[in-house]
Amino acid sequence: MSVTDGHGRVWAREIEDTVAIRVLIVDDTDHVRNMLSHMLTLDGFDVVGAAGGASEGIGALGQAAPDIVIMDLKMPIMDGIAATRMIRQDHPTLPIVLYTAYLDDAIAERAREAGVTACIGKVEGIASLEREISALCLELVEH
Repeated sequence: MSVTDGHGRVWAREIEDTVAIRVLIVDDTDHVRNMLSHMLTLDGFDVVGAAGGASEGIGALGQAAPDIVIMDLKMPIMDGIAATRMIRQDHPTLPIVLYTAYLDDAIAERAREAGVTACIGKVEGIASLEREISALCLELVEH
């Protein structure tokens, strides 16, 4: 059994070590990407990449090897839902959190159909995002 402190660190009793959750951020807005990277790092997460677009994020997956992806919805060229569909082809179980300012029931349904694991509105704040990331990664560790 494992427990999390709610700040990106998962404890596994078997290994008695802390392991930082590895996060890849995909958002086309520089200040959002930088703020998320800074705040998540301060709170104990390991930000292994910060991509400025969907294609860049998809390309970074292999080298970054994240435990979870934080994906924006509205980005030029390819949106977060289309990117999720592409990611699912090679990474069917990788948790993907859609973190967007444009969240409603229809978008959430489309996102889940594409394979998004969870949807969080940016208005809910970073604390909600961190709780969701920790909960999703805890589920992975326990299974």
